[in-house]
Amino acid sequence: MTRVIDKIVRSMAEAMAGIPDGATILLGGFGAAGQPTALLDGLIEQGATDLTIVANNAGTGRKGFARLLELGRVRRVICSFPRSAGSVVFEEVYRTGRLELEIVPQGTLAERMRAAGAGIPAFYTRTAVGTKLAEGKEVRNIDGVDYVMERALPGDVALVEAWQADRWGNLTYRRSGRNFNPVMAMAAKLTIVQAQHIVDLGALDPEGIVTPGVFVNRVVHVPYGDPPLG
Repeated sequence: MTRVIDKIVRSMAEAMAGIPDGATILLGGFGAAGQPTALLDGLIEQGATDLTIVANNAGTGRKGFARLLELGRVRRVICSFPRSAGSVVFEEVYRTGRLELEIVPQGTLAERMRAAGAGIPAFYTRTAVGTKLAEGKEVRNIDGVDYVMERALPGDVALVEAWQADRWGNLTYRRSGRNFNPVMAMAAKLTIVQAQHIVDLGALDPEGIVTPGVFVNRVVHVPYGDPPLG
């Protein structure tokens, strides 16, 4: 009997089931673009705590990621831009000493996760050579140029926002909503996706699929009301 592959889950509770305390969460999005806001709300409801969150920034306002910080559910943040317009909660929590922070240049952050997804344990980059961000890291001279060694950054869970998904978990993204989502989907043990559109198997152009379903575990339908791009 052939087993039917269907990664579409029927509720947010099912999508978020089993995320443990202490997990490293890779959070897609660049600011609000491509951020899986419904999954963040689901994580808040699910209750996991002592989390490490890897993201572009440290949240804005008092919703989503910022709400997780405000609730004291995050132990560590790894990001490129902790301070941005509206990052009031991060600044409040960080001043109390209750939050660890690791700042990573944005390109290095993306490459650390891409490396994790590709099975590469570490790589060398010129970014951050001679700065405080290189302190404590191995520096190697290659052909007369210094490079800093950066380690891969895998996650326990990736929370991803996609434009379209089929039941196998194949994904497409819409414009700037692509950002960190594809590399995060590859770098996590458990990848959970909120997709605006669920399409029939075979409806996606194979050349347009950015994240193959092999990297995806669960998909929940979160429509925004916009029609698919023609």
